[in-house]
This record gives sequence, C-alpha cells and structure tokens, in this order.
Amino acid sequence: MLDLLKAVVLGIIQGLTEFLPISSSAHLRIFPELFGWGDPGAAFTAVIQIGTELAVLIYFRKDIWRIGSTWLRSLVRPEYRGHLDSRMGWFIIIGSLPIVVLGVIFKDTIEDDFRNLWIIGTTLIVLGLILGIADRVSSDDRKIKDLTLRHAIFMGAAQACALIPGVSRSGATISMGRFLGYEREAATRYAFLLAIPAVIGAGLFELREIPHGENAYGWGPTIVATAVSFLVGYAAIAWLLRYVTTHSYTPFVIYRIALGGATLILLSTGVLTP
Repeated sequence: MLDLLKAVVLGIIQGLTEFLPISSSAHLRIFPELFGWGDPGAAFTAVIQIGTELAVLIYFRKDIWRIGSTWLRSLVRPEYRGHLDSRMGWFIIIGSLPIVVLGVIFKDTIEDDFRNLWIIGTTLIVLGLILGIADRVSSDDRKIKDLTLRHAIFMGAAQACALIPGVSRSGATISMGRFLGYEREAATRYAFLLAIPAVIGAGLFELREIPHGENAYGWGPTIVATAVSFLVGYAAIAWLLRYVTTHSYTPFVIYRIALGGATLILLSTGVLTP
C-alpha cells in the first residue's frame, strides 16, 4: 500500500514538472530523497515519463497526425516534400538523433554518476540562468513555420543535455530556441514534439529494468505512477501553452535557482546524501 502511495505522489510530481522547464528527473531524484524513500532509479523515472508523453500524443494528436501523414506521403510523392509538415517530420527525426546516440553511449554514466545530487543541484542553477538569459535576449521574431534543419539540429543537441538530471528536456530545448530567436509558444511547442521519440523510446528501453534495483517499486506502482503522470501532465500542457503566450519564463528561472540552491545547502549540511 505504501508503494502505491509513493507511486501516486511521484506520478503527480512527474506530471507537474515534465513540461515545465524545471526538470522532472531532478524532482524525481530530490523529493524522494527528502521523503526518505531513496532514489526510485533511472528506469522508474524513464518509464513513468511515458505517461506524460501519451498526454502529448493526445493533446497534439491533430498536429502529430498531420505531420506524420504528410511526411509519409513525401517519401513517395515529391510535391509534398516542401510542405512545412513534411519538413517538420524530418526535423523531429533528425533532432532526436543526438539524445538517442548519446543516451546509448553513456547509459551507465547517466544511470549512476549523473544522478548525484551535487550535479543535479548545480545544473538546476546553471541551466536556470541560461534559460533566463535566453528568454531576455531573444529577438522573439521567429515562428514555428520558420524552423530550419540547422536550427532543429541545434535544438536537438540542446535536448541531449537533458540526459543529465537537472537540465530539463524542455528547458534546454526552449533555451536554444529562444537564443535562435523563436517566440516562446513556438519554442515550447517544438520542445514538446521533439521530446516524443526520445522519451517514449527511453521508457520502452528501460521497461525490462522495472523489477530490479535497490528501490524498485515493481509493475503495479509503476503503472499507477504512469497513469497519474498522464492525467496531471495533460493539464500541465494546456496551462503552459496558455501561460507562455503572455508571460516570460522568469518564475521558472527563480524556482530553479531556489531549488538548486536549497539542494546544495541541504547536501552541505548533511540533510541530504548525494
């Protein structure tokens, strides 16, 4: 019963933080440690993210169907190859390659060394500052239709930095998008779409690891956490897309710095262990 309660709490944390540029993986590492639950593990973290990505698939179902169907037509019909949706399909595929390749190469390091709380606290602060600077200096004159292959690769490379917990997949991609001059809604929307192959792929890849590990919860709690993260995540997507049309990312920057600073203080005082 306790594991199911933990699963619900972690599912809520995942759903609330996956799409906000504050790093869901950092929260799933920090808060269980604060609660005395220990590290739920990289596999559990990766698998329950499937729930939030299912929320993306449903929320953006029309966009995804349009992009996917146009991309497939373009493979055999040249007249579709210059279409924005066809190009977007290639942008998502090519932009996903950096995180896939690096994720496979550095799998052991990501699952062990990078989950150190000293690293997570530091990356929360550093990437928070980067997000704040990017949001402030952006020319804010490019829309999603202005996306190019070169920019898609840059944002894909930025997304790969999120293999380090604390970076934030959406935060890294949005930061690069803002540096490249994309408006907030465009950068955020592309960040959501770009994450789909990487997150679902990582979750499926880690499924076999669920029954193992020091703090493994097993299939029942993992399924519960995934379902909860889906429900909460769906609401978070709608809220964030509305929010960024009229607001800056400053509150998220402040939150990242505060959480990162608090984590480092708690580590230095022995309240948390790395």
